[in-house]
Amino acid sequence: MPSHLSADRPAAQPPGRGSVDALISQTRRLKGDVDAVRRDAAGEGTDHPRERWQRALYDLALHQLSDLDEHLAQLRDGPLPTATPEPPAPAQGSLLSRVGSAEWNLLTDEASWSGELYQILGRDPAAPPLTLDELPSLVVDEDRPKLTAMVTDCLVDARPIDGEFRIARRGGDVRTVHMMGEPVLDTDGSTASMWAVLRDVSELRRSQRVVSETRDSLHHRQEAARSEHRLAVELQEAVLPPWRGSLRLPHRGPRTLDLASRHLPASAHTMIGGDWYDALELTDGETLLSVGDLTGQGVGVTSNMTMLLGAVRGMAMAGAQPGPLLAWLNQLLDATVQPALGSAVCCRYRPATRTLVWAQAGHPAPLLFRDGTGRVLNAPDGVLLGATSGAVYGQAEETLQVGDLLLLHTDGLVPGHTGSAAANLLLGLAPRLAGNSTAEDCVRTVVEEFGASEREDNACVLVARVMS
Repeated sequence: MPSHLSADRPAAQPPGRGSVDALISQTRRLKGDVDAVRRDAAGEGTDHPRERWQRALYDLALHQLSDLDEHLAQLRDGPLPTATPEPPAPAQGSLLSRVGSAEWNLLTDEASWSGELYQILGRDPAAPPLTLDELPSLVVDEDRPKLTAMVTDCLVDARPIDGEFRIARRGGDVRTVHMMGEPVLDTDGSTASMWAVLRDVSELRRSQRVVSETRDSLHHRQEAARSEHRLAVELQEAVLPPWRGSLRLPHRGPRTLDLASRHLPASAHTMIGGDWYDALELTDGETLLSVGDLTGQGVGVTSNMTMLLGAVRGMAMAGAQPGPLLAWLNQLLDATVQPALGSAVCCRYRPATRTLVWAQAGHPAPLLFRDGTGRVLNAPDGVLLGATSGAVYGQAEETLQVGDLLLLHTDGLVPGHTGSAAANLLLGLAPRLAGNSTAEDCVRTVVEEFGASEREDNACVLVARVMS
């Protein structure tokens, strides 16, 4: 905005048409580039909060470039005369009207308005311009003190005006007006008049509110997802075995297995999944080991996991062997409305004979490490991967030795790899695992190797070392 330091200072000359035309051409090229980027980023046009926010920002940028084009054209062509009966309306969808200007002479109490200002304030172009004392009559009651303070600061303390207020036009239409002004000083430094430019920013503020509201909606949805994730973690930690450190069993005799386990969470923005591990000493002296996962994510899966572990433990305590146990578990979950069983492996270890009896339901087989080498246990005969209700799961037996290391894990333990590829990478740790003296050291080795990478899903690992 030009600065009027003296009433005797000549008015600034308008810029050359050529330089302003160049700016207009640059603005229109930029507008075309932004519009092209907007179309490329439009995607499927879903109603997701993030896409609504992006669309609102693109629209705001394009509107502002359109208004910049109009304002540069106004700068090139000059203001409309006050006597213009009907100033041209702004372009359809414009966020800003043409800028209006005014000057109030304090010595003669005269006012001079441009034709655009009449349109902005909704006044009849044939009517005389309002004086500074009359101007507040157009302003809504709540904003009059704000306008009075801005004008007083300008006239008394020579402070520039830069603020907004709402006006009530004929027919009850309320618009938001942005006013910028400066005092015009006479030769002795006294305020002789006040000069100002005004523009209607109603649509601009509405468009900015849309951007803010869509951003807030996106933020609230992200916060809700994080809150649900925290709730699921807290619930899981409250009702499931601890996700860190060794699994401690209430040994009633000699310690036969050294156990350790770990839960590796997915990235923070992913909802908690249905992966689990468990170990339980049974009444007959045998030990139950299991890992697996449920389909789905969130609090519902966590609560269903509690039911699942209770069912697994109950059936195992009643003497169910791994194969029948998985078949009954699958039937139980299929009969509920909760997420279904994704996969599982269930083992019973008999310390008297060092025998491992195990079965799998669409799950990675256990890995056995012995004397610095490792292998995948052979799948049970008759195993049905992804079996449905009523299926029978086969089971296998493996005789273990003192010092053997058994590793059970869920899919996703090795980021980016599943099946045999993941198993081969885990088996490659055999020389390092052979140098570990405890199950916890073995788990730490696995986590150091595969736990630092970003993972799309949760994963569990359980290690059992044969002690005697």
